[in-house]
Parts: sequence; C-alpha cells; structure tokens
Amino acid sequence: MMNTAKIQTGSFEPTSIYLPTPAEIVRTEQLTKMEKLFEIRLKNGRDLGHQPGQFVEVSLFGIGEAPISISSSPTQKGSFELAVRAVGNVTKALHSLNSGASLGIRGPFGKGFPVEELKGKDILFVAGGIGLVPLRSLINYVLDNRPAYGRVLVLFGAKTPAEQLFLEELSRWRVSKEMEYLETVDRSDGQWQGNVGVITTLFRKIAIDPKKTVAVVVGPPLMYRFAILEAQAKGIPDDRIIVSLERRMKCGVGKCGHCQINNLYVCQEGPVFNYAKIKDVKDAI
Repeated sequence: MMNTAKIQTGSFEPTSIYLPTPAEIVRTEQLTKMEKLFEIRLKNGRDLGHQPGQFVEVSLFGIGEAPISISSSPTQKGSFELAVRAVGNVTKALHSLNSGASLGIRGPFGKGFPVEELKGKDILFVAGGIGLVPLRSLINYVLDNRPAYGRVLVLFGAKTPAEQLFLEELSRWRVSKEMEYLETVDRSDGQWQGNVGVITTLFRKIAIDPKKTVAVVVGPPLMYRFAILEAQAKGIPDDRIIVSLERRMKCGVGKCGHCQINNLYVCQEGPVFNYAKIKDVKDAI
C-alpha cells in the first residue's frame, strides 16, 4: 500500500514538508510595474516562524508553485510579506490575485541570516534591485532589536527611480536616526536628484571600521563580484562577508537538484552563505 502523508483533521494542518498549508492574502500593494507585495496569513492562525533570509514555496492550485523570499521580519506577528516579481506562470497568476484569495504555503525553508552572530557588530547592507526583498527582512529585524546591534548602514541601488521598491519605507529610512541610508540609480529619469551610478559608487561615500563591520550583500549575480571587491577594499575580511544565492531553486527540500551548484544545494545549505566558504566554489559567485 502506498504511503501517504497524514493530515490532521479539523484544522487541516499538513504534517509533511511536501504538503502546503492553506493561507489567505490579507493585503496587496503594487510596488513597481513588475513587483507586487502580498501580505499573507496562515489559515491555522499560526505565525510562519521564519528567520530573516529564508523562503517559502507558494502554491497556486491547478497552476504550480514557486520559491519566494520572505520580505518581512519575524517580529511582524500574525502575517508575513512576500514581494513578488511577475516572471513566470505562477508569479504572473499570483499577481492577478487580491485580498481574500487562497493559496498554499510550504516552509519556511533554507538557512537564514546569522542574526545571533551579527549582534554587537556594525552591519553594512548592500542591496541591488530586488536583492532588497530578502534584505528588508533582516534590516527590519535589526531595527526592531536595535540595542543588540551596532551601526546600521544600508546601500541600495536600482536601475531607475521607477524600479525602487518599498517607497514609503525608503522615505522613512532617509530620515531615520537609527540607520544610515544611501541610494543610487543606474539611470536618471530627469527628475532624480540623488546619486547616479552603479551601487559600487556609494562605497566611496562611506567610512567604516572593518574590525567591527560585517557586510551583507544581496543582488543580481553581476553585482556580487564588484560589491565584494569594494567590501574587501574597505578592509572587511572574507569571513565577514555574507551573501544570499537565491537562484535556480525549485522544490525547496533538496530533492530535485535544480539549485545545485557543484556540491552545494542552495535550498538546503543556503540561500545564505558566508563568502569565505563558497568563494572557491565554481559558479557560486
């Protein structure tokens, strides 16, 4: 007889990592032309219980599922947030949904950011484009536990002003006394008054104490190499550079091999990695 995963009756809470938990969209917000924010609540009433940097598998019944980074801090109770770019069948279908729609959630999965190891240290966040999505979870976690951490410095780069994410949040960060925030765009729209240039141009504007600083870098593949070089030039050693490799993930549980980079399974051993441990792994960075 074929083994089947057991489900608790009544509350319908899956006991298998392969079965999605029923969830509901609480709120949506269009962030950019391509990205949309979803606030989601699990129907069993529980918190997701994630760590910053982890991801979930989002299921749309009859369509499929896709791995999505969690963008909210675990300090946000009762719901969690996903910022989703419409690039495939599942994410495009997700963009068509609004408040009240049902979906399935598996997870959280993966290795998150080392929030305990970061305590007492200065943190240099480097976010390129949608790399801000998973970093936002850690940034807000740190801000919600501000006394436990040192200096907070955020560098954010987008291709154009129209592609900046979380505009209301960025407005607060610009004037916050709890952090230092610098931003840039690759191309101005004619009205942009800020820095124009790739994100590495922001490094020349900052001074840090490399003995106390950890760099956390998330962005497109091309950005990593140059941002890491800038962090190294500031004196930050490789073992205090943290990256997130959120690419090619599919099943979330290390079975399909879709995310495998040589001997690494990104969904299991990552997506968060210490750069010193993967810098010599071919195709990792």
